[in-house]
Amino acid sequence: MSWMIYGATGYTGTLIAETCARRGLAPTLAGRDATKLRALSERLNLPYVAVSLDNQLNEALSGFDLVLHCAGPFSATAEPMMQACLATGTHYLDITGEVDVFERAAELNDSARQAGIVLMPGVGFDVIPTDCVAARLKAEMPDAQSLSLGFDSRSGFSPGTAKTSVEALPKGGLIRRGGQLTAVPLAYRQADIDFGNGTKHAATIPWGDVSTAWHSTGIPNIEVYLPMSPRKAKQLKKLNALRWLLGWGWVQRAIKKRIEQQVAGPDEQQRQDSPTWVWGRAENASGEALVARVKVANGYEVTVEGALAMVERVLSEKPCGFLTPSQLAGWQLVEQLPGSGTITLSEQ
Repeated sequence: MSWMIYGATGYTGTLIAETCARRGLAPTLAGRDATKLRALSERLNLPYVAVSLDNQLNEALSGFDLVLHCAGPFSATAEPMMQACLATGTHYLDITGEVDVFERAAELNDSARQAGIVLMPGVGFDVIPTDCVAARLKAEMPDAQSLSLGFDSRSGFSPGTAKTSVEALPKGGLIRRGGQLTAVPLAYRQADIDFGNGTKHAATIPWGDVSTAWHSTGIPNIEVYLPMSPRKAKQLKKLNALRWLLGWGWVQRAIKKRIEQQVAGPDEQQRQDSPTWVWGRAENASGEALVARVKVANGYEVTVEGALAMVERVLSEKPCGFLTPSQLAGWQLVEQLPGSGTITLSEQ
């Protein structure tokens, strides 16, 4: 089986490529920059191909069984890659957490089935741990009507993740209500939550699970929380009045240029020292509640291990259509990743 890492020279793509080299795996490294690819190829002794997303992509994918897409922002890159995969019969996996990408992949479910391929965005930290927690809660409470998810991580951002966050700010917040995606202000709801490492103040964020948890569980009301100080939450709420300004092209370009100059992503020691606590709470119409928690490795380590686990699974099982990680591998997937504990359940 032959497969490709597209975006191999980015922060996360390089981590995945390095892990493959250590384990004797031989994916083809791919991306736009031939110079960077050649250097990485020589260092890791892996093959490479330079190709842009708007130039001969179908030809480049021919002969590959799967592409692991790591080149964000996925709002711009996912659509051409998914279309090329549909045209060439190549399985599509990516590491996004962007809601629009999940929803688009779901829209292409029938096309993916006809092509005999899987479309599975979110095979990294976005969204494996939270998706598995959601599936675990649904298994224990089949009549759940509302679902809250969240995570507590001290990991720094990679350049790609930081840019994606900047792109999302003008759009505001996002939750699911009555089965429908619903736009809300930034920091729409706030709560004090024990994610597993002590109670912290938190606010809602537009995380990918407002899409994926719906497809995985069918629970109609979904919110996702991230720890932040009351002061930070207040600043985000004030920012709602200026979101339109953040959407201007020149503002986005200026912020992203600053990110490129100042953000490098956490180093190996920082990743080892920064585990993540994942939390979920389901509630049914009677007011009964169930809470799930699990401690996992640093988000980038989860992404490397989760992505490779799903590559192996897709290549061996050859599923088709749009799927979330828990739909293919079950909620047990998160517990099988290095650095993960078991999901614990309680009433609070």
